[in-house]
Amino acid sequence: MLHRLIGPLVLAAGLSPVTAALAAERPVVVELFTSQGCSSCPPANAYLNELARDRGDVLPLAFHVTYWDRLGWKDPFSLEAATERQDRYGHRFGDGSYTPEIVVDGASSHVGSNRNEVGSAIDAAKRQSRTAANVSVARDGGQLTIDVGGGGGNGKVLLVGFDHDHRTAIRRGENGGRTLQESNVVRSVREIGDWQGQALHISEKFPDAEDAAVMVQAPDGRIVGAARLAGG
Repeated sequence: MLHRLIGPLVLAAGLSPVTAALAAERPVVVELFTSQGCSSCPPANAYLNELARDRGDVLPLAFHVTYWDRLGWKDPFSLEAATERQDRYGHRFGDGSYTPEIVVDGASSHVGSNRNEVGSAIDAAKRQSRTAANVSVARDGGQLTIDVGGGGGNGKVLLVGFDHDHRTAIRRGENGGRTLQESNVVRSVREIGDWQGQALHISEKFPDAEDAAVMVQAPDGRIVGAARLAGG
């Protein structure tokens, strides 16, 4: 019965059975734009920490932006690449740049501390996510092997290096006196390939971080493929 039900639903959605299976398997990418200098951010950080700990079907990533660094506390994990990435989303969604912001699968923007809204967006992404190709990542010593399968569409292949956990005592700024526990802190993000629908094999140096993930991002900003190292 299950197979008979899946077929019509897949065809109605305009997806092949293979693409539908991939859509069910890949993690939903949850990007938190945050800063240690922002007093509104700790609740969103705590939510991302829970996602990192409890949700294997989600790839949560904390992008620390730079524009809070001049306001009393320089975030040691802030990245200009994170600020630029959020700016591109802000132009797309028309809501500018703010913290804490969560972007779900590159498709929707939310106040990062609004658990109900973000949770609903994750559920919707699991039902509706576009997966153009299967992605796999493997490590061999200091090298990464990345494979993006053939499929429909195109997109940029992005390599993200991130650390599992950091505990930081904040000495100044809006969070002065607090100690912040933060998970999946992004240390680098860069483009490593241009996927044009054909199978793509990439070898890259392991990023300067504890773990790695790969995303394929379509021209409209949506995530259409994602994977992290097995066991990460």
